[in-house]
Amino acid sequence: MHPDVAKLVEAGRIPKPVGERLSQLAPGNFCIHKSFGAGKVVDWDLPGKKVIIDFEKSTGQTMELQFAFQKTEWIAGDDFRAKKIEQLEELRTLSKSDPIALIVHLLQSHGGSMTGDALEKELCGAVIPEPTFKKWWDSAKKALRESRLAVVPQKRTEAIVLRSGDRSPAQALVADFEAARDIKGMIRALEAIAADIGAFENDSDALKRLLADIDEGAKKAARVQLGQALQLVAARDEVIGSSKALELDPTAVRLSDLLLSADPVKLAEEAGALPSGRQRAVYEAFPDAFGEVWVEKIVRVFDKVGARGVTEIARILLDRGELPALVNHLRSTIARRALGTDALIWVCRERKTAATEVFSPDVGASILNLLENDHLSDGPRKTSRLQSLLGDDKTLLTDLVGIMDINEARNFSRRLLDCPVFAELEKKSLMARIIKARPETAELVNGSNAKRPEEALLVSWESLEKKKAELDDIIRNKIPQNLQDVKIARSYGDLRENFEYKSAKDMEKYLAHRRNALDKEIHAARGTDFKGSDAAKINIGTIVTLIDKTGAEVEMTLLGAWDSDPEKRIVSYLSEVGKALIGRAPGETVQVRDQITETMQELTVKSIRPFNP
Repeated sequence: MHPDVAKLVEAGRIPKPVGERLSQLAPGNFCIHKSFGAGKVVDWDLPGKKVIIDFEKSTGQTMELQFAFQKTEWIAGDDFRAKKIEQLEELRTLSKSDPIALIVHLLQSHGGSMTGDALEKELCGAVIPEPTFKKWWDSAKKALRESRLAVVPQKRTEAIVLRSGDRSPAQALVADFEAARDIKGMIRALEAIAADIGAFENDSDALKRLLADIDEGAKKAARVQLGQALQLVAARDEVIGSSKALELDPTAVRLSDLLLSADPVKLAEEAGALPSGRQRAVYEAFPDAFGEVWVEKIVRVFDKVGARGVTEIARILLDRGELPALVNHLRSTIARRALGTDALIWVCRERKTAATEVFSPDVGASILNLLENDHLSDGPRKTSRLQSLLGDDKTLLTDLVGIMDINEARNFSRRLLDCPVFAELEKKSLMARIIKARPETAELVNGSNAKRPEEALLVSWESLEKKKAELDDIIRNKIPQNLQDVKIARSYGDLRENFEYKSAKDMEKYLAHRRNALDKEIHAARGTDFKGSDAAKINIGTIVTLIDKTGAEVEMTLLGAWDSDPEKRIVSYLSEVGKALIGRAPGETVQVRDQITETMQELTVKSIRPFNP
């Protein structure tokens, strides 16, 4: 304790803990401030309750003692950050003569770990000139990995961890695995082992001891955490594949075992959430799991595994000469308008290569169907990427209408103009591309169709209240929370590789788009209870009984723009089915697409009656 402070403690003027903290701010000591960086205390005025600190970013900074108590943290004189203030030239010399020693010293000063981004902030500019930093760091990072003194991840946003104690690098890696408390921890430890497999060159027995633990962990996880079990086994296989001394026991659980015992729906969901490399390993295990029917099995999950899974499955089928099976599957699902968003995006992107045979006019109808149905649903949007693709891919619409006959091109253009998803400027831009490729469609945006007044949306009071509640939640809760998320993510540093910041900004764009869309929809909506609907023909607010070719009856209810419920056979008047039905009278036949099976049906209108709320 500083002598001047000790007198105050002995006199009972301040408690001993306060005196010890105050002594840390005595002249000659070092501290760290979140904004100003490291600093050295140059003077203080105890009666005046002030302290003067020379910070890296602000010299001669006078601070109130109470403020300094709260906003600074003491660091030792041999701390790397303290040396940057008084021994900067020594650090610069060390960076040239022994880069590893410099990095180890820096890690020790930060508790043994720090991210690559944080390391760059400490060294770049001050210790190592900015123009040469990248070259220096690439060389130093390679040397650090070879030294086995620290675990060096591939991503700069993950922590570089200094190894401690007398254990060898191999022992330390095994200890990390054994200390893992859950499957995620085991996976991370296995990834570190695979990245540093050279550490086990003379100690393969340490790895062999892990295999039994991995096997047991995978079996337990498969029951409730299938995705993590798949990741764990795939990570184990990566370790075995990179080690010449390891072989998989014949009785050990394999990816094919997990696939064979998994529910197909759950398998698609869990596999689709895995990283691309792990997904490929899972899909490559399908032949071992399912034998002769593996192609049939993998095609079934094709459009349910997300964007990464779609790409990986298509690549595997292409590599193994099984692409025709995928083509047949796509033809069928596109014709039934049953293909998912990610698979449809793949078809559009691969239209001149792997998907040439399935790129047909039905693709255009499928795109608009997905956009319209997603727009009419109450949940979060699932087709934003598909909508963006139409605008970003400058030749997609040109290629689509180019394979249509004139009637198909006109019908597609008319549907696009009526589609509520697109803003007016977006519609004009998309139509300009269509007209350039098919001038015959120009009549749709000239004359009577050029300036169509905004029609009111007829909606049920219940659906209108849901939209208003969603808008209120976005304004009151989600947007303020997102602003806070952006602020927090920004504090993590390096926006170029900051996943949290990118996600928060993406959510910011989505919320702004959703707010504007809801504002527009609510403004255009007119609530109704559908009472008094004219039942002479199929109209909004009517229940229609239809008969198919076998004589079976099906009943549909035609309601407002946001009232679709396929399970109850309630259809929106803006949907494809609704547009086909409206205006029909008893005795007329109509071609409609079944909302559940997605197949085309020819139905005859038997009777119509008013909807009674």
